[in-house]
Amino acid sequence: MRSPHWPLFDLRITTPRLQLRSPTDEDLADLALLAADGVHEPDFMPFSIPWTEGGPEVAARNVLQFNWRLRAEWKPDDWHLNLVTIVDGAVVGNQGIAGKSFATVRSVNTGSWIGLRHQGQGIGKEMRAAVLHFAFAGLGALEALSGAWDDNKPSLGVSAALGYEPNGEHFAARLDGSGRLLDLRLPRAVWEERRRDDICIEGLEGCLAEFGIID
Repeated sequence: MRSPHWPLFDLRITTPRLQLRSPTDEDLADLALLAADGVHEPDFMPFSIPWTEGGPEVAARNVLQFNWRLRAEWKPDDWHLNLVTIVDGAVVGNQGIAGKSFATVRSVNTGSWIGLRHQGQGIGKEMRAAVLHFAFAGLGALEALSGAWDDNKPSLGVSAALGYEPNGEHFAARLDGSGRLLDLRLPRAVWEERRRDDICIEGLEGCLAEFGIID
């Protein structure tokens, strides 16, 4: 174990195309620069919380503060793991996964973003597949939940390609008023049908307790 005081630093999820890892502060600095360089087109807001609103400096600072807060507030029964996405040695995006009372309910939520210049290359689907493998094969999840605005076609397309099913919808506040959020659910049985054998998880055993899983 290389990081006994924060074993999550040793966690790695690797596919043939990319790696997800718990970010160091150096990784977060790169992630902040990526956010400052652009995450979406100016006329479209894909996030329920418009953290990119306000310009590059605001977006970069929000990335740092959000990730620092997740570390500080981590609890085994209420956790949010934010992973940086690495392609060819460079930080290209962020993949999150969260669980409340996970040891009991075995349900996770996921969310992600990719730097604008790296979009349209299939990275979003690959990093979601990686974190789903971590959830189901690594942590033993029974379901994965997600959602997106009804006009966020890239996110909805990734979910559909990975087998998510409709799970209701609701209206929520959006930057320019209210919008329709589509809720999605991926049951374990559906994931099992599409399970990949080319995704590797490293360093999980040393941090299972951080997710509330105790043998």
